[in-house]
Amino acid sequence: MAQLKAISPFISANLAFYGPGTEKLFHHKKICWMPKVSSFTEFGSRTRGDAVKFHNSPVICGILHSDTKTEISETKKGRGLRGKLDKVVLAYSGGLDTSVIVPWLRENYGCDVVCFTADVGQGITELEGLEAKAKASGASQLLVKDLKEEFVRDYIFPCLRAGAVYERKYLLGTSMARPVIAKAMVDAAKEVGADAVSHGCTGKGNDQVRFELTFFALNPKLNVVAPWREWDITGREDAVEYAKKHNVPVPVTKKSIYSRDRNLWHLSHEGDILEDPANEPKRDMYMMSVDPEDAPNQPEYVEIGIESGLPVSVNGNKLSPASLLAELNEIGGRHGIGRIDMVENRLVGMKSRGVYETPGGTILFTAARELESLTLDRETIQVKDSLALKYAELVYAGRWFDPLRESMDAFMQKITETTTGSVTLKLYKGSVTVTSRKSPYSLYRQDISSFESGQIYDQADAAGFIRLYGLPMRVRAMLQQGI
Repeated sequence: MAQLKAISPFISANLAFYGPGTEKLFHHKKICWMPKVSSFTEFGSRTRGDAVKFHNSPVICGILHSDTKTEISETKKGRGLRGKLDKVVLAYSGGLDTSVIVPWLRENYGCDVVCFTADVGQGITELEGLEAKAKASGASQLLVKDLKEEFVRDYIFPCLRAGAVYERKYLLGTSMARPVIAKAMVDAAKEVGADAVSHGCTGKGNDQVRFELTFFALNPKLNVVAPWREWDITGREDAVEYAKKHNVPVPVTKKSIYSRDRNLWHLSHEGDILEDPANEPKRDMYMMSVDPEDAPNQPEYVEIGIESGLPVSVNGNKLSPASLLAELNEIGGRHGIGRIDMVENRLVGMKSRGVYETPGGTILFTAARELESLTLDRETIQVKDSLALKYAELVYAGRWFDPLRESMDAFMQKITETTTGSVTLKLYKGSVTVTSRKSPYSLYRQDISSFESGQIYDQADAAGFIRLYGLPMRVRAMLQQGI
């Protein structure tokens, strides 16, 4: 067993790892090891397993590298059935698909497999026990990295500042998570000297595009292996049979009727009765929010503090990005906030029906837009809203590291420099209503807007403005009437 130097879960530190007769392996920051066995949300495609409630439990940070030698098949020593790769970093969940991918990669590419798991806020229980499961599948090691703060700070908040919403409803929960995970995989590949990366995304979904465009943008030299586009496995029964044939323990989990994806921003639901858009979702499907009918009979008021377009506080308490979002998820969830049912157009061409729970995100989007009504002028709001549509399309399509999105983000950052202040919202049985907006940079002037007479705005000036503004319409009417 490798020697792991324990540190406080709240301290970032460089960790060095040693084993008997080995040299120092490498250094890393904020890599988390979880020792128990459990299920985990499938990366790439939607999960098929029960999601869990969020926890804010601390974890020990480090990288686990076992000195127990994993038995490598004869294929590892040479070319595999499909080619030869040296080392592959696999987006790993511990579920059936990724458990089977490990031996499949070894058999088909004769490679060492390093499993990689990202913590983007799917819940601590989902992260337990992965090391044992990865080793049992034939992986040489497991890396688990805590990405929650980076995810919220560098991906969610820029989309929030831009006002990015895909097809009128979708707040891009899965779309924003994929590039942060893929970026961390590229970093891990460099760290361990891998020449390839792999994922468990199906050939029908958006996530294969999101992962691979990030790989291309950050390290075009990496080989990319997508087993679902190559192997003969067509479903769960085939995967179980393959696992048994290769002595891979089949994960024993309660199979959900829904396909789910969860992170700190949202929880999505697809499949089963939702595949028919005519069907109403069942009450017991939701997991992050109570039914609005069962929410408290008294409204709750929440104040969101914003600086330069980004949230910084809840009810006067300054919080880190991830902590702030987790707090609002809890507050919004108990009032049934943020449920969205939509039919969306996937990037690959087909339509899909999904139900999303985004309690904290819905609160933040409402607050940001309401504050902008004070701090941005008409022309700026119109341009910002038009660019927000394109911004959302780029994120949905996996083009996070595209120069166009990055340039648009620079515009969003500049244009919201004065979007600072606070917004108070009333939460009541699924609804979010603004009750107060305040900003030191407010463009609203009561002395101008008041119906009472004022010195700044002379109502008589409106007559000349209307004649000039309406001149094209007047000329057209004169032409039509022969005047």
